[in-house]
Amino acid sequence: MSGMEKEPVERLLRNLPAVGKFLEDAQTTELIQRFSRREVVQTFQELMEELREEIRQGRLGADEIPKRVRNIMQAVRHRLHERARPSLRRVVNATGILLLTNAGRAPLAEPVFEAMREPVCRYSNLEYDLTLGRRGHRDIHVEGRLRRLLGCEAATVVNNAAAALVLILNTLARNRDVLVSRGELIEIGGSFRLPEIMQAGGAFLKEVGTTNRTRTADFADAVDENTAVILRVHPSNYRIVGFTESPPLAELVEMAHRRRLPLVYDVGSGLLFPDAHSALREEPAISDCLAQGVDLVCSSGDKLLGGPQAGLIVGRHDLVEKIRRNPLMRAMRVDKMVYAALDATLLQYAAGRHRSVLPVWSMLQISDEEIRRRVEAVQQRCSGGNLIVEIEPGYSYLGGGSAPGEGIPTWLLALQSTRLSARSIEEALRRHTPPILTRIEKERVLLDLRTVFPDEDEILASGLLGLAKSGFAEAHESSS
Repeated sequence: MSGMEKEPVERLLRNLPAVGKFLEDAQTTELIQRFSRREVVQTFQELMEELREEIRQGRLGADEIPKRVRNIMQAVRHRLHERARPSLRRVVNATGILLLTNAGRAPLAEPVFEAMREPVCRYSNLEYDLTLGRRGHRDIHVEGRLRRLLGCEAATVVNNAAAALVLILNTLARNRDVLVSRGELIEIGGSFRLPEIMQAGGAFLKEVGTTNRTRTADFADAVDENTAVILRVHPSNYRIVGFTESPPLAELVEMAHRRRLPLVYDVGSGLLFPDAHSALREEPAISDCLAQGVDLVCSSGDKLLGGPQAGLIVGRHDLVEKIRRNPLMRAMRVDKMVYAALDATLLQYAAGRHRSVLPVWSMLQISDEEIRRRVEAVQQRCSGGNLIVEIEPGYSYLGGGSAPGEGIPTWLLALQSTRLSARSIEEALRRHTPPILTRIEKERVLLDLRTVFPDEDEILASGLLGLAKSGFAEAHESSS
């Protein structure tokens, strides 16, 4: 940039208002009273630096700067309000994916949340034995209920299912071999792979059989003096079809016990008991695995169990006790909120209420007729203008790595516009308050009310109605 060009830029920068001038405004005083002087000053300085950078780069003409300066108070107020809003907030899940990982997987039941309130908002007996008057163990808050529900000898809880597996392997197979079928070398969300998880646990992977066919004899042949554990992993996020074979669980248990080896089963989804629902027919139930003699079962707490994020480890007492004594247990243990939520969730199973109380189970059982009635009611509210809203049959999905490819019949709202792309509609709904999450197929936006709580139907209808009447200009601007 030449001297002749540089001088006007420097003059424009010098003429921008200083923070002292900004602080003299009465509106600034109001903002300081609400957000603090430090927050207001910092936000003003950030916005002014952004404005200076635009001027330096020549992206803002001299005639545009006065308008930006006049609107600086509005910009400061908007940014302060945005920052004051909680980062983690509610969304309306209209994707039809029940265990949507990006949206927090299983929602907690209202009675579960209410049961959490008192022990979480006040002091609790998290690690205090009220009977003996001395320090206790935090696992007492769920172990007894899990033992009674599942008939297992012992149970413990860590912060997620991957941590449960790492802890098991680190305790039982550190610097030794773990036998795993090649067809079960899974990759879970976030590019975490089973071999890497095993490595983190300090165990050595020893692959058995082939990708599509593994027999009990393959495991038996692979056992040697360095074998510590036989690991079975439910391939919950994919399916191998065609010429396939895997060992019957009872047969694998018998072989493992004959060789004096523990059999560990990572079932993934946290399904406690067998269920007749068509989407769950391939999901192993924890109770069944234990009944067939599996030594340790680990699973998630926030999938089909319907509780908080947690990793459950249930099975033999001696093995669970070894795991509890592992120094890593302290790094992976859960807090009072998880124990309170998990215990309250398990209580619904103990009382036989889980199908009607836990949201995931309630959503699984919604009838076609009920969903059809709800989508028709929403359609009647929002059709017209440039928004075409049609009803068509489709499928919901469990998600969360459970029951891959198993669709649950449902009715969908399919959205199209004469002016906007599907991506623009999706973005406009995502920017709604609260955000509405959808999915796109064949250039249409699909909404599945199976995963929308009934009291959110009005939010959905209002969002679509607003989009149909006046949201197209805004949606077009945000997508361009």
